[in-house]
Amino acid sequence: MIRLALVAVTAYAVLFVHSASSAHSTPARLGVASSEFHLVLSRGSVKAGRVIVQLQNKGEDVHDLQLRRIGGKRTYAFPLTSPGGRATLTLKLLPGRYRLWCSVANHAQLGMQAVLRVRR
Repeated sequence: MIRLALVAVTAYAVLFVHSASSAHSTPARLGVASSEFHLVLSRGSVKAGRVIVQLQNKGEDVHDLQLRRIGGKRTYAFPLTSPGGRATLTLKLLPGRYRLWCSVANHAQLGMQAVLRVRR
């Protein structure tokens, strides 16, 4: 009986530790460099879940960053970032394709846009 209880406790502990470490996995990171008139992503895809996105303004004008899943309704918005400045947000992204763009004036139409793939 004691042996069965020890096996059960050990199995529970292994499952608990595994699920706890999975739930608190390290977030993915995505760098976005902005300049006149381009957005350059540090990678083309990230894994779904928590993603730390950092906008770095390498240009001469202020820029911001908007991010929305294609077909989605929620838009994540970064603040205006001065030349040489950075802005960071931690987002929870679902699988799919996301459109990124600068919403300042006509910057998106001039080429400040990109697409990110979020995979399962």
